[in-house]
Amino acid sequence: MRYLGGAQARSVAWRGLCTVTGSWTIRGFGMFSVIEKASGRWVGRLGPWQPEDWPGTEVGWGLARECWGKGYATEGASACMDYAFDTLGWSEAIHTIEPGNTGSQAVAKRLGSTLLGPTQMPPPYQDTEVESWGQTREQWVARRAER
Repeated sequence: MRYLGGAQARSVAWRGLCTVTGSWTIRGFGMFSVIEKASGRWVGRLGPWQPEDWPGTEVGWGLARECWGKGYATEGASACMDYAFDTLGWSEAIHTIEPGNTGSQAVAKRLGSTLLGPTQMPPPYQDTEVESWGQTREQWVARRAER
């Protein structure tokens, strides 16, 4: 939670859960749960995300610290990029990342995204310094064809 606002009280976490699940009803898409196969436990979320006034159509990720470095974010976000472009019809996907979050920057780079520059978050996150990383659908499709 270091780059997602820190540990949350149960009531705040509950509102966040309702926000994510409500996104599916209101927008028709939202983040997916990441379930670790070996243990069956929930270890995070990732996927398409665009709350009101968000700086763009985002594919984001947030995983438990002990799951970093296992490829879950890259593998899951890659599948979500396919979903965002092929199913949702997005023309671009961004990732909002704090400048010090080198782990998420590395995931963005592995996805083929590049630094687009600083961006402004909506309230109540307007004072959080974030950068936008991203790519267009055309860039994603070209990169996918190379694999």
